[in-house]
Amino acid sequence: MYLSTVSRPVADPPGPRRRRFALVSGNVVALGTVSLITDVSAEMVAAVLPLYLVLGLQLSPVAFGVLDGVHTGATALLRVVGGFVADRFRRRKLVAGVGYALSAVAKLGLLLAGRSVPAIGAVIAVDRLGKGVRSAPRDALITLSTPPEALGRAFGVHRAMDSVGAFLGPLAAFAVLLAVGQSYDAVFVTSFCVAALALVVLVLFVRERPNREPADKPDEPRVSVGEAWGLLRSRPARRLLLAATMLGLATIGDGFVYLVLQRREDLGLRWFPLLAVGTSLAYLLLAAPLGVLADRVGRLPVVVGGYLALGATYLLLAGPLHGWPALVLTLALYGTFYAATDGVLIALAGPVLPPRLRTTGIALVQTGQALAYLVSSVLFGLAWQAWGPQTAVRAAAVAVAGVLVVTVLLLASPSRLIPRKVPS
Repeated sequence: MYLSTVSRPVADPPGPRRRRFALVSGNVVALGTVSLITDVSAEMVAAVLPLYLVLGLQLSPVAFGVLDGVHTGATALLRVVGGFVADRFRRRKLVAGVGYALSAVAKLGLLLAGRSVPAIGAVIAVDRLGKGVRSAPRDALITLSTPPEALGRAFGVHRAMDSVGAFLGPLAAFAVLLAVGQSYDAVFVTSFCVAALALVVLVLFVRERPNREPADKPDEPRVSVGEAWGLLRSRPARRLLLAATMLGLATIGDGFVYLVLQRREDLGLRWFPLLAVGTSLAYLLLAAPLGVLADRVGRLPVVVGGYLALGATYLLLAGPLHGWPALVLTLALYGTFYAATDGVLIALAGPVLPPRLRTTGIALVQTGQALAYLVSSVLFGLAWQAWGPQTAVRAAAVAVAGVLVVTVLLLASPSRLIPRKVPS
């Protein structure tokens, strides 16, 4: 039962064929709008932060790897706490709002941190704490607002809207830097104002209880710690968590990818924020189509294809191709990786997790990936310093290949590897 769920979607319910192409729910659109605005804010900072740390503060690759890992992994365990609280009290919107507020405040914290690396690390940890707290409740709201057979489409639309923000954010940072010179403070202040707007949209337009979520029953017990812990005793959930963690170990992070590109192609510093724009453009164009494809042929094949694109990205970074063809192809493949894996992996997890523990389960998956990402960032920084960026990237490509084999063995039997379409 589990293997059939993760390898191909549930067949469409009876009814007119056009219902498959119905628009996603209003709650998904509202959450997508919040993510779009938030990503403008987040990517404004992310687009200039590697440059600021490595070239401005002269951080070594190892130190940058530690900070980059903290950016995602240091507060990973609190994701589970946030997910459990959201499930226990059924206040997913409130928990998500706390996360969005923390990330907004962190943008102002970068102004106070100045050139202190420990202070910058602490502020980054707060920002990622905000993302960790909000991600699982937000994704749980999407799954509870969407029928199971349309989860790929819903997450594809949400991630496409999110990627519009990721596309606009670096452009906004580029515009600010052009207007005020090399003033990173101006980028941080503008980013805070945009993040505050996203919080307002969340409060006004996102519903706490989607139509698909059953109403509270007076005699229904609250989710307990023991019940949440029981997820780890479930073989399907355990396999999914292990696979997600392994996949996280094969991901080295955007900052490293863009720094390798910048050094290989000798790009001027003012053009550095635009590298993220190329990735986001590919993500924007492909997220929704790949989400629909995942509903049709199976979510696992699409995820595997995304990680194949990631491996190809790493090989290009270490290969002989240079110039604009290398830039365009690398960023296109990198955006394809995100479009095929970001929302689709959560859509794959949704049917495996019971509704009462949906947020907790998603948080566990995200925590496994975040902790793995912390490890991979530090290891890649060490490899860069010891062997140089080209050899380190080749090692990352080998890691992707090995992890993909393990993932397929965990989540699919040989008979499920061939995509099967949903009957018309």
